[in-house]
Formats: sequence, C-alpha cells, structure tokens
Amino acid sequence: MRLVSGILMSLCFLYFLLLPVNNVLAQEIAPTESTANQQQAYIIDDLYIFMRSGAGPQYRLLGSITAGTQVTLLEAAQNDYQKIIDDKGRTGWVEVKYLQKNPGLRYVIAELNAQLADKDEQIHKLKSTVATKDSQLTKLTASTAQLTQQLKQVTKQLSSAQSALEQQDTTIQKQWFFNGAIVLGVGLILGLILPRLGGRRRASMESWK
Repeated sequence: MRLVSGILMSLCFLYFLLLPVNNVLAQEIAPTESTANQQQAYIIDDLYIFMRSGAGPQYRLLGSITAGTQVTLLEAAQNDYQKIIDDKGRTGWVEVKYLQKNPGLRYVIAELNAQLADKDEQIHKLKSTVATKDSQLTKLTASTAQLTQQLKQVTKQLSSAQSALEQQDTTIQKQWFFNGAIVLGVGLILGLILPRLGGRRRASMESWK
C-alpha cells in the first residue's frame, strides 16, 4: 500500500507539472476533415465540464461530464467545439480545450486501483494456497512421526525376537550336547560292563560243567 501511495503522489506531481502541456495538446487533438471518425479521447482533470447540444455556448446544456471520462470523437471540430459520445451514450458538443489524448489522473488512479485489487486477490489466493500446503505438510509430518515411532517399535520387537531365538538356539544346542554326552556316557558304561558280564557268565557255565 505504501508503494501504491507513493506512485499516486508521484503521478499527481507529474500531472501538475504537465498541465500546461496538456492544454497545448488539447488544441492538437481535434480531428480535421481528413481525420477518421470514432477516435478516443479523455476529459481533462477538472471537476466536470458541460456538454451542449451544438458547437457553441449559445446552445442549450445537455448535462455535465465528469473529469477523466473516456469519450468518442465524432466529426471535425467546429468553433473550438468537438462533437462526442460520452460513456453514458449521450451525444453532444464540448470545448476542444477540455479534451486530451492521454488518460487523466482520475482514469489512471482508477486503473491502478483495479490493478491493486487484482493483485490483492492474487495475494489472497496465494496465501490460501500456502495455508493449504502448510496444513498438508503438517499432516504429512505428523504421519511421518507416527510411522517412525511404529518403525522403532517394530525394530525393537524384531530385535527382541532375534535375541530370544538366539537364546533358544543356544539352549537347544546345550540340550543336544547334554543328550549326546549322556548317550556317550551310557555307551561307555555299557561297553565296560557288558563284556565283564559276558565273561562271568561263561565262567559260571564252565564251572557247572
């Protein structure tokens, strides 16, 4: 807003500097007989001017035209009066000195205000889009944090399961070792006892003979 205010103040300053030039240009805007009809012009930045029914001050007034209004030029100028059609569709005559080729300050300000309103709307849409993206980002961040927590829990459970499995494997290996040792011990004992038992039995049988 400060930028726009600065631009408007600068335009006002330039307008007052160029006002004498605008009056000179107004004398050059009236079309001659060889100039094409339907040219566009603007009312200079006075408060308002009067439009008459003919090319002269003796003709009756048809109404006033606000400063900065865009008008369409008709025919050639007569007696320093120009026939026009205003923005309301009225046809009449105004003094040539009140016409200029370039838009006046009022028209420029209105155009700048329209551009400013358009920019404000674009900014509002961009802010709305940014807010939507921020909301989506917040949801994604929360979802990511939740998934990260779940991953940590699953990793912890997997680590516990692997540790339990390793302990179970160790227990099974120990059990197999103990079982093998027992079997080996029993085998050794049987290997030592059975031969002796067999020998005694044979000796006993021979004594009976």
